[in-house]
Amino acid sequence: MATRVEQLSRRSMLAAGPAAAIGASAAGAMQAAATKQAVSLAAWCFSRSFFQGKWKLLEMPGILRDKLGIAAFEHVNQFFENPTLNYLQRLNKAFQDAGVQQTILMVDNEGSTASLDAAERKQAAVAHRKWIDIAQYLGCHSVRCNVYGGMEDWKQDHDLLKRGAETLHDMLRYSDGSKLNIIVENHGRASSDPDLLVRLVKEVNHPRFGLLCDLGNWNAGDDRYLAVKKTLPYAKGLSVKGTWGADLDPAFDAEKLVRTALEGGYKGWWGLEVTPRRERNAPSLSADDQFALEVKTVLEAKSIVDRVVLGKSA
Repeated sequence: MATRVEQLSRRSMLAAGPAAAIGASAAGAMQAAATKQAVSLAAWCFSRSFFQGKWKLLEMPGILRDKLGIAAFEHVNQFFENPTLNYLQRLNKAFQDAGVQQTILMVDNEGSTASLDAAERKQAAVAHRKWIDIAQYLGCHSVRCNVYGGMEDWKQDHDLLKRGAETLHDMLRYSDGSKLNIIVENHGRASSDPDLLVRLVKEVNHPRFGLLCDLGNWNAGDDRYLAVKKTLPYAKGLSVKGTWGADLDPAFDAEKLVRTALEGGYKGWWGLEVTPRRERNAPSLSADDQFALEVKTVLEAKSIVDRVVLGKSA
């Protein structure tokens, strides 16, 4: 485990070098999120083609610019090949050269933040620190983490919020001195209970803590529109999901969900996080065909946000 001196040294090193540019980038991203409506892309939209080896993260800025016309990007930590300082410098240059902002870093697979075991919770908090450092270096406005762990029947886990809040406070203390938000996504089980999320925000009670409101990730049987309304006031980011066209599901209508968020007062980055809907037993696609389908799906979702939020005609 790194000592506090080592932590400060590493963070100082990451803040050095292109500090002015990175600081301006972070400030610019946060200002845009606070003052205007804009579209961003979550890396997970291209997860299948990524895991098929179609593209690497350093190529994504060009894909955003040339194929999608999107100028902001939400990272997923699983897509970083080797996050050394040299790699991060190359990544920043690629995004800056393409004119694409880096807005959120989503962190997965870094431990149980609400574990019943205090040592596991501490380990999870420490494991997130490298990503907090990296997000600051890349100019992101937020780090998205998950609230996982605890009793199997999470509805009976009455201390879950307290344990999760403890870990989140650890992350917030570590990120003191930055302008980074620490945000939690509705990402399954307890974290997809809108009432629990509202209580979590109140339990943490910190100006840099909030939610990434995913329009689709709610527990089975929940009313997605009502869940969005409950959590939206605490959102520091938003993931656009849903169905449309021939696949339209009235309980998961992307346009209605976007309108719900818009009417609820959301302003900032509308992060597209859509993946192609395919039949369960459909034959797998080649990496090229999968990528092409992902591009098509993203552009269809983008057209909804363009029309409903930005007032652009087709």
